[in-house]
Amino acid sequence: MHDRPTAWWLQTLQRRRSRTETTLGKAPLHFATPAAQDAAIRFFNAALRAEESGQAQAYGLAESLAASDPDLAEVLQLYGDEEGWHRELLLEFLSRLGGTVRPMGRVTRALYQVYGRAKRMESIVLTNLMFETIGSTTYRMALRNVQDEEARKMLTILTRDEAFHVPLNVHFLRRVLVGKSAADRLRLFVLYRLVFVSLLLLPLASRPKAGAFDDLSVAELSRGYGRELARVFSSAPDLGLPPPWLLLRLIGVGPADAAKAHSPTSARAAEAAADRSHLQVSAL
Repeated sequence: MHDRPTAWWLQTLQRRRSRTETTLGKAPLHFATPAAQDAAIRFFNAALRAEESGQAQAYGLAESLAASDPDLAEVLQLYGDEEGWHRELLLEFLSRLGGTVRPMGRVTRALYQVYGRAKRMESIVLTNLMFETIGSTTYRMALRNVQDEEARKMLTILTRDEAFHVPLNVHFLRRVLVGKSAADRLRLFVLYRLVFVSLLLLPLASRPKAGAFDDLSVAELSRGYGRELARVFSSAPDLGLPPPWLLLRLIGVGPADAAKAHSPTSARAAEAAADRSHLQVSAL
């Protein structure tokens, strides 16, 4: 995966900071059934939790790096600000859905608890990269099926920005891995495989709750997660984190799937998504 220097990410984030306007409406949304409404509320609650977690981790890392790498620290701060803007949008959108912030389910809560307990910088950044990748994938796949115009606008905002955030997190990971020992990298590899397996299984928990909103099955969402995670890591071999191909083949994902051009999680996609003045993104 082609990367840009920290200075490019910083300048781009500074330009993006003044372009956070939206075209979302204010009126309540209406649903055909209470089950569809409940599924939408659950879907966007999950999105809210992801943005909250990303914001908190970004700010924590920015504080840790402020003295040693001020430019990277500012990039992290601005990235956290974007996650915080998403959080504000989602809180407002949940109220339009007729919902409120809900407690996380057992599986999601367990994943975020593990994430929150990570202390090593490389572990935090790796986990956040993987979470951002599956978030981007979920939003983009949901766009294929969701018909409500306002929900599509919300999904498109999230999709556009995550297309920028995923390769940004690859940049973060490259930076924090500089100078790491073989033991550190082995420890990270073990974490990578554990998180990879956990994320492939996550649709088993999310589909009963949100499936009536996005109409995505366990199998297709799991394959989507596997494909996009494989794209990220197979296109960045310098990270030393190759995709678990044996496992991926069991769900119907092979190297050819990851090698397809125009990945929505590539640096090319980041450059295309850098301008926040438009909302033209394609579904997976």
